Amino acid sequence: MIAVFVETRDGKVRKSSLEALSEATRLAAGLNTTTAAVLVGHGLTGSEAALAACGAAKVFCLDGAALADYSAQGYSRALCEFVREHGPDALFFAGSALGRDLAPRVAAGLGVGLASDCTRIQAKGGRLEFTRPIYAGKAFLSLTLTSTPQVATLRPNVFPVLQGAGASAAVVTKKVDIPDGAIKGRVVEVLKEPTTEIDVTEAETIISGGRGLKGPENFALLRELAALIPRSAVGASRSAVDSGWIGHQHQVGQTGKTVSPNLYVAVGISGAIQHLAGISSSKFIVAVNKDPEAPIFKVADYGIVGDLFEVIPRIKEELIKIIEK
Repeated sequence: MIAVFVETRDGKVRKSSLEALSEATRLAAGLNTTTAAVLVGHGLTGSEAALAACGAAKVFCLDGAALADYSAQGYSRALCEFVREHGPDALFFAGSALGRDLAPRVAAGLGVGLASDCTRIQAKGGRLEFTRPIYAGKAFLSLTLTSTPQVATLRPNVFPVLQGAGASAAVVTKKVDIPDGAIKGRVVEVLKEPTTEIDVTEAETIISGGRGLKGPENFALLRELAALIPRSAVGASRSAVDSGWIGHQHQVGQTGKTVSPNLYVAVGISGAIQHLAGISSSKFIVAVNKDPEAPIFKVADYGIVGDLFEVIPRIKEELIKIIEK
């Protein structure tokens, strides 16, 4: 069995978890085994159909009052108990912020290895071979894990989501009792940004801005452009975030979020190595910068040398013309 931890937010399954579950289903077919989705929380219901569509034969709901809010200690404890009871051959996580926090704790709790930020997985000789980028995306490393379960995080927006893989899934609910004192910290409040923008890790198009925007007010140019493109989000370089121009949840790069959109538009971003490491798996990269020697042009599929305050309004005008046709 390949088990997949399924992350939810506001009662909805994250797209990155559906991607991980879909890839597990494809691999399970080649290994002659099954796929299971694992939900952790309190009162989790209503997602069985979406998980079955991605191939889950079973949906395990690890339910406990202490798990109502995310806790790395509580969630890892529940998942470790699940693995010891059911013995899956592999355990996948989406490479989201939560997944990157939780997966190493679970692997450490089980005393097994971890393959992180995987962009390709193959079944070979009854084991899994994981491929991940290294050296800021300049090379790829393929590895196998000798321990069981084989624990891995999968980079979001890399693996396609299956639809209609299964009609239904058996639901198994297990009550999880977390002893008092086992969770050292607790969530007292969740502060949400008042926005309808999707997370940059799940966006199909990302329009990012850097110091070339000259101030926080000019991110409005990028938001206006993103509003014209379905499933798009606004990103930013570290320098823009450090300057307080935009929230850290928009930061793309090695010290921010690693993204894999179909289209990445870098506006006023010079292209520091840390930023390039976070966008290396983008399908297409478009750069807009007035400096023809900017490092971003070395990785861009298309480059526009010019003043962004002239270029972006022109692109917006052309998009509107296409939409109105």
